[in-house]
Amino acid sequence: MKRRQDIQKASLIVLGGIAAGLLLGWWLFRSAPGQAGHTGHAAHTHAENEPQVWTCAMHPQIRQDKPGKCPLCAMDLIPVKTAGTIGETADPDGIMLSKEAMALANIRTTAVSRRNPVKEVRLYGTIQADERLSHSQVAHTGGRIERLFVNFTGETVRKGQTIASIYSPDLLNAQQELLEAAKIQSSHPAGQALLEAAREKLRLLKLTDSQIGEVEQSGVLSPLVNVVANAGGIVTVKKVAEGDYVNQGSVLFELTDLSTVWAMFDAYEADLPYLKTGDAVAYTLSALPGKSYRGKITFVDPVIDASTRTAKVRVETANPGLQLKPGMYANAVVEASMKAYAGSLVVPKTAVLWTGKRSIVYVKQPNGDMPVFRLREINLGAALGDAYVVLSGIDEGEEIVTNGVFSVDASAQLEGKRSMMNNDADDEPADGGEQATFAVRGLCEMCKERIESAAKGVKGVISAVWDMESGELRLAYDRKRTSPDAVAQAIALTGHDAGAHKAATETYNALPDCCKYRD
Repeated sequence: MKRRQDIQKASLIVLGGIAAGLLLGWWLFRSAPGQAGHTGHAAHTHAENEPQVWTCAMHPQIRQDKPGKCPLCAMDLIPVKTAGTIGETADPDGIMLSKEAMALANIRTTAVSRRNPVKEVRLYGTIQADERLSHSQVAHTGGRIERLFVNFTGETVRKGQTIASIYSPDLLNAQQELLEAAKIQSSHPAGQALLEAAREKLRLLKLTDSQIGEVEQSGVLSPLVNVVANAGGIVTVKKVAEGDYVNQGSVLFELTDLSTVWAMFDAYEADLPYLKTGDAVAYTLSALPGKSYRGKITFVDPVIDASTRTAKVRVETANPGLQLKPGMYANAVVEASMKAYAGSLVVPKTAVLWTGKRSIVYVKQPNGDMPVFRLREINLGAALGDAYVVLSGIDEGEEIVTNGVFSVDASAQLEGKRSMMNNDADDEPADGGEQATFAVRGLCEMCKERIESAAKGVKGVISAVWDMESGELRLAYDRKRTSPDAVAQAIALTGHDAGAHKAATETYNALPDCCKYRD
């Protein structure tokens, strides 16, 4: 019981507060009859007298003077603007935006200027070994691998280092021939020539002159021959093991000198005109972040890969400390000077709307109290990474929208003006022309045929469909050649009330009885 009384008391307190607030508001508005109350009434009256435009959010070409459904998608129409408000300008193609709207949409403008354009070409590739510094270490005589002094891939080899020992019967025979030639040197007329031939045969087996002289003096034969590295580098391929038999000229190891490496990049065919031998290149490696490496282009492949549509671009780089390893990923940037476009107009890419056929920008009109923007078609030249070269269509010093250009274009579409998707400059109206719907009175199929024939007989009408149930005519027309009012007037001449035009009594009475729609 007590709780019920508390609730009743609380309800009375709330109702009393509301009543006090209403009384105070009435007193305040009554105390200034010529201010707040009068202003609100004037604003209401002004809004009622102003014509309202309604459109479809999905089909901005639909324009009606009253709310309803879109004749194309049946969505509810939305109000666009009221005459005299922000958005309407004296320029039929101009888009006026308030400063608040520009700030909300983050719209920014930039003056067009001339520059000496530099194109940034981005390349992607890998580090590779210098092919000119790769060597194959071969066996100079056939035989059996008696011992290997290099046992795994990746081992570093110095030039002149003994890397293998081979048991060679051919070597043993050549040494015996040397000793026989030495015995008959003085007794045979051709002894000296035979001795020199035996020595040369051992030289071809890669024995040194000191080793050959030692054999001659000692007379001791050795079937083992040491394989000495012809060049230094990293063992990239190991092809033999101890005990293997090899022939003369068989490859034992592949050696690669990594003191200098190649950075091999793939360049698309569209970027090849901006790349040439001698251009400086700066590149980074994914494996070594924070470090930048520089080099010059030494070769551009004259053949394009048919599958990737790219050509190889080579950059030579010194590799002290062997930090650059074959297989590392590299990203490069080449700043190519475009002398053919020196002093050209350049605009940011964010300012350009590209439809496939047209490239447009929005230019801010000068000498206006409120910002007004107008669509302008331009001709583009080469792309410069984040900018374009402009060949024609705009002048130096003009201000263009560089941020928020889609917001400006959306406003143009909603107002039915020239935009990215709607070009009224074309000979044919965009998207099937302007759309309109208005009431036409009639009853039967004969009325439908008469109404549609009268509408289509007006020049500039693209299509006309009369709905017998709703009594509305859906009209598509070229606004440069006619208007909905002219079409309605033509229909009224056939005896049907259309829009604001009423058919003459004599014409109406001449209609068949099945078409008499008046009470």
